[in-house]
Amino acid sequence: MKVLAAQSAFFAARRPRKDSPHTTDAYRRDLAGITTLLCTTLDRDAEDLEVDELTAHALRAAFGAFADNHAKSSVLRAWSTWNQFLTFCVSDNLLPGNPMGAVARPKTPPLSPKPLRGEDTPEVLLRSVADGARRARDPWPERDVLVIALGLVAGLRSAEMRTLTADSLAGRPGEMRLHIHGKGSRDRSIPVEPIMARIIEAYLESCAQRFPRKRFGRSTKLLLDRTGEPIGRGGLEYLVKSCYRWAGLHDRVPVGANLHALRHTFATRLAEDGATATEIMRLLGHASLATSQNYIEATGREQRAAAASNRTYRSLDQLIGTPVDDESPVD
Repeated sequence: MKVLAAQSAFFAARRPRKDSPHTTDAYRRDLAGITTLLCTTLDRDAEDLEVDELTAHALRAAFGAFADNHAKSSVLRAWSTWNQFLTFCVSDNLLPGNPMGAVARPKTPPLSPKPLRGEDTPEVLLRSVADGARRARDPWPERDVLVIALGLVAGLRSAEMRTLTADSLAGRPGEMRLHIHGKGSRDRSIPVEPIMARIIEAYLESCAQRFPRKRFGRSTKLLLDRTGEPIGRGGLEYLVKSCYRWAGLHDRVPVGANLHALRHTFATRLAEDGATATEIMRLLGHASLATSQNYIEATGREQRAAAASNRTYRSLDQLIGTPVDDESPVD
């Protein structure tokens, strides 16, 4: 069977999984990129490449060339995509075995949350955005506040924000929930306070003023760009990044985090305030409890308590600190 035909069959077999368009596009890029390098290695046209030519030797050469020009995370993702594709080929009797076991892959980096740095950073950011500090070409503080709030108090991913509609928020005052279509088609609902309804209402009123001829139905995408169209991934990332910059907080954002730093801040504050890994898992829509446990470990309340019990602190306290007299009056 031809490799391109097998790849088409692979995507057809995945249709019941209801992968997001973003996931499908990423898979297609990974398959296409390595296929191109395989063609170079084997001196074949893509249309002529056969599945039984996908040997460990050929794949090692292709992934070696791929690794020369791509980051570790990209190589790891491509390896995973090809592992799934070739596992499919084995299950469909197109290959006797999966050769990816013989192809080296980067070690998976330890997952480490990347919340905003600084105890008051979320509050400073929200105040700055609400005051209209972001000097965009067409300032829109109502939308900016909504985006930042969705990250900080609901922990939404970029794709989840972009699928929201006015119908996503439902419930009586005090019992409101934000219904999210999450990663991996895992739906969840997040309890939110009435203030979120007021923020969304203020934003929708600003939409009506900006786009008086546009009809806003309950199923219309909630977040729009300055032309009135649903905001794209790049536009949303730029919006958040510029909010940091205009608030003077860009140095408090972990490298590579940007919008995701809001989500990590949401989860980290949950952990610091005593939420369990199971609660964090449900609120963030994680597929694995181990992922949620990272936030518990990152806050390290137990680690902090253990470190604070170090006897050397008592010596430092005697050298530098001011001893407290138990019999002295207390104001």
